[in-house]
Amino acid sequence: MSSHLREACLETLRIDRQTWHYYSLAHAARRLGNIDKLPKSLKVLLENLLRHLDGHTVQEADLQALVGWLDSGHADREIAYRPARVLMQDFTGVPAVVDLAAMRTAVERLGGDVGKVNPLSPVDLVIDHSVTVDRFGDGQAFGENTRLEMARNYERYVFLRWGQKAFSQFRVVPPGTGICHQVNLEYLAQAVWQEERQGKRFAWPDTLVGTDSHTTMINGLGVLGWGVGGIEAEAAMLGQPVSMLIPDVVGFKLNGKLREGITATDLVLTVTQMLRRHGVVGKFVEFFGDGLDDLALADRATIANMAPEYGATCGYFPVDSVTLDYMRLTGRDAEQIALVEAYSKQQGLWRQPGDEPVFTSQLALDMGTVEASLAGPKRPQDRVALGQVPQAFQASTELDVSARGNDKASRPFTLNGQRHELRQGAVVIAAITSCTNTSNPSVLMAAGLLARNAVQRGLRRQPWVKSSLAPGSKVVSDYLAQAGLTRYLDELGFNLVGYGCTTCIGNSGPLPPEIEAAIKQGDLTVGAVLSGNRNFEGRIHPLVKTNWLASPPLVVAYALAGNMKIDLTRDPLGHDDRNQPVWLKDIWPTAGDIAAAVQQVSTQMFHKEYAAVFDGDAAWREIEVSERPTYDWQADSTYIREAPFFDGMGKTPRTVQDIQGARILAMLGDSVTTDHISPAGNIKRDSPAGRYLLDRGVETSEFNSYGSRRGNHEVMMRGTFANIRIRNEMVAGTEGGYTRHLPSQNEMTIYDAAMRYQQEQVPLAIIAGKEYGSGSSRDWAAKGPRLLGVRVVIAESFERIHRSNLIGMGILPLEFPAGVSRKTLELTGDEIIDIDGLTQLRPGATVTMRVTDSAGRTRSIDTRCRIDTRNELTYYQHDGILHYVIRNML
Repeated sequence: MSSHLREACLETLRIDRQTWHYYSLAHAARRLGNIDKLPKSLKVLLENLLRHLDGHTVQEADLQALVGWLDSGHADREIAYRPARVLMQDFTGVPAVVDLAAMRTAVERLGGDVGKVNPLSPVDLVIDHSVTVDRFGDGQAFGENTRLEMARNYERYVFLRWGQKAFSQFRVVPPGTGICHQVNLEYLAQAVWQEERQGKRFAWPDTLVGTDSHTTMINGLGVLGWGVGGIEAEAAMLGQPVSMLIPDVVGFKLNGKLREGITATDLVLTVTQMLRRHGVVGKFVEFFGDGLDDLALADRATIANMAPEYGATCGYFPVDSVTLDYMRLTGRDAEQIALVEAYSKQQGLWRQPGDEPVFTSQLALDMGTVEASLAGPKRPQDRVALGQVPQAFQASTELDVSARGNDKASRPFTLNGQRHELRQGAVVIAAITSCTNTSNPSVLMAAGLLARNAVQRGLRRQPWVKSSLAPGSKVVSDYLAQAGLTRYLDELGFNLVGYGCTTCIGNSGPLPPEIEAAIKQGDLTVGAVLSGNRNFEGRIHPLVKTNWLASPPLVVAYALAGNMKIDLTRDPLGHDDRNQPVWLKDIWPTAGDIAAAVQQVSTQMFHKEYAAVFDGDAAWREIEVSERPTYDWQADSTYIREAPFFDGMGKTPRTVQDIQGARILAMLGDSVTTDHISPAGNIKRDSPAGRYLLDRGVETSEFNSYGSRRGNHEVMMRGTFANIRIRNEMVAGTEGGYTRHLPSQNEMTIYDAAMRYQQEQVPLAIIAGKEYGSGSSRDWAAKGPRLLGVRVVIAESFERIHRSNLIGMGILPLEFPAGVSRKTLELTGDEIIDIDGLTQLRPGATVTMRVTDSAGRTRSIDTRCRIDTRNELTYYQHDGILHYVIRNML
C-alpha cells in the first residue's frame, strides 16, 4: 500500500515543452490531510518521505505523523531522511575520505568487493580550511600563503586527488577557490534538484548534509541543509538515511527594515542572541513576515549561516522572488530558474505575502530596532552594543582581576625601527574572513568604502594590528576591484591573503615576533576582531584571550583604533594629517554609497570565476596519483594514516558489554565545545602531538595545524582534550589537557593518562555540564575520545551533532536528570563508574549509573540514554555507524 500511495502521487509538470516528473504534495494531502499551514521546511521533509516511501525504512505512518504535527506543533516520531547530496570541506572531508579508503582496505581484507565502497549520493569537497595567514599586509601575501599551503599540505592533496579518481560521484574544488558554503551558495546549489531515471526527468527539492556546521548557510537559498559529523556524512554518502526525530519548528517573524548605518552582521548577532535565549537546540527555525520582501538573499544567507551559533538545526528561508533574482545574478541556467519557480509554486513551497504557517513557538523582530553590535569575548551569542564594548572588555573573565581598571598596563616594543607601546586591550588581529560575511556584497563594499574614506582622511592602521582579507570566493575580489575599493583596503593592510576560512578556523598564523614577545612579557590581555562566526576560547590565536565578532566595516574601524577599550561611538578613531580627530561617524559610508557600490556586482563575474571551478592552478593539476582502487598507505606519513577503527573487526558485531570499573578521564563544565575537545589550531611543541611530530623529524615550523593533520589518527588522538583553554576540574587551577591518573594521583597529560589506562585495561568516562559538544561539527571530537578508550560521556545536556557523532563512534551518551549534576553529586573525579543493563538498551531508556567514591560508598543515579532513535541504537550495537555499513556491504 505504501508504494501504491507514492506512485499515485507521481505527477508531471510542463515547463517550456519539457516534462518533469515529481511527487505531488497536494495529491498526498488528499489522503493524509490538509498541509497548507505546515511550515515549508517540514513540507520539504514530507516530500522526502513521500518520494522514499517503501513500507520499510519509510512508512505511511511517518507521513501521517508529519501531517499530524500541525495539531500541536510537535511530533514524537523518528524518520529516515535522505538528502540529495553531501558537502564537505577539507578539514572534515579528509578524515571522511580516509575512513572511506580504510573501509575499502577493510572490505578487501574481509573478502568483499571494494567497488561497493563508493558514494551513492553526489559529494562535493571544497578545499578551503588549509590556507594560513603567514604573510599579510602587502601585495605578495596571497602568492606566498598559497605557496606555503601547497607545500605544507602536499600529502593531503595527493590523497584527495587519488580520491577524486578512485571514487565515483566525488568532486573536489581545489585550493584557492573559495569557502565551501559560498561556493555552494553561488554555484553548487540548485534549489530544485533534477535527475534522470529510466529516460524520465525527475525534480525534487535540493537538500543536503555537510561536514561543516555552517552548511546551514544554504537555507538562505531555500535549500534545506545542515551540518552533520563526518561519520554521519559518510553513512549518508554510502546510502544510509539520516535518522532524525521530526523537529519542532520555531517561527521567526521579521518586520521593517534596517536603519541607516546598520549592517546584516548587526542583524544576525541580534537574531542569534534572541534565539539562544529562546532555546532552539535540535529545532528548525523558519523565517517569515513582510520584512523578507526587501531582505537581500545575501543577508538571508548571513542569518542562515549562524544557525549553529543560535543552536538550531537550520534557519530556513522559503523560496520566493528574491531567491530567483539571486540565482539570475549568480549565473544559474534560465531553465533551472524556471523550474525552481514552477516547482516551488506547484508544491506549496513558494513564500506568499501574508504566509503565516503553524509553528511550535514564535518570535518577532522589528529590524528597525537593531543597533550596531559585536559579539564576544568568547561566545557568538553574547551580543554587545558597540558603545558597550569597552565595558564588556573590562568585565571579561579573561582579564586578570588585578589588571581590571589598569589602563596603564603596557609593554614597549620596536617594529620596523619604530618604538611603540602595546597596551591592555590592544587589537592585534583584524580579519575580514569567514563565510558568514564574505558572501555578502553589502558589508564587504561597506568595508571598502570605509577604508576609502579613512585613507582620504589620512588615517592608518595601527602598527601592532595584523590585518587580512580572506574572501569566500574570487567574485569578491572582482567586485571590490570593479568598485575601485581594493587599493584602499590594501593601503590599510587588508591585502588579499587567500580564499578560505583563515582566522575564523584558527589559521590566523603567527603574530610578528615583537608583538608576541610584548604580550608574553606584559601578560597582556589583547583582542582579535573578525567578521567570522566563531570566537571560542583558544580558537583564533593562543595568545589572544578575547575575540570579537563584527561586521567587515567594524573590523576595519578597529584596525584603525587599535584597542578594544576605545568607544567607537564617542571616541575618535584617530587623527588626520592636520591632527584633527576623526570619528567613526565621519567615515561611515551612507546607505546610498553602499547600494551604488553593490550595483557593480555582475553576472559576468560569476560566469568568469566558476567556468573552471574544478580545474585548479598549475600546482594542483601537476599532482600525480595512483590509479589503484585502494590507497597505498605510507607508514612514514605524518598526514595520512590508515584509520585503526576497523582493526580486528569481524563480519558480525560483538554483544554490547556493560561498563564496569570505569575511571573519569576529565570532569568538565558548561559549554565545552568541540574546539575544546579536539582543537583545530596550533600544535604546541611540548604537547603530546608536538612530541610525536618532533620524534618523526618534523620541524616546529612545519607542524601546520591539528585541522590539517586530521588524516593522521596518531596526531589527533594526542590532540584530544589538548585545547590550551580547556579546564579539567580534576586538576583545579590549571588550563590545558591535563588530568590525574587514578589511583596513583599523578598529574599528567590526558593522552598519557589514557594510554596508561589502556595498558591497565580500564574503560574511561567523561563527566560534563550543559551543552557538551557545542560548536563545529567535528568528527574527531568523537573519534579522539574513542581512541583514548572513552566508553561513555555523562553530561547535563548535549549539542545535537556531537551527540550523534558519539553514537557513531560507539560511545554511549547519558544525560543527568534535571537538577542533578557533577556539582550536586559532589564528584571529585576519584570515583569509579559502573553502568549496567546495556544488553537490553532501548532509545531514550533510563540507565542506572553506579558511582563508588574513594571511601567505597556507592550511589545509584538514574540517567537518560541519549540514543534517541532505533537507527542510532543499531549503530551503537555495531560499535559504530561505519562498522554497520561495512557489514551491510558484506
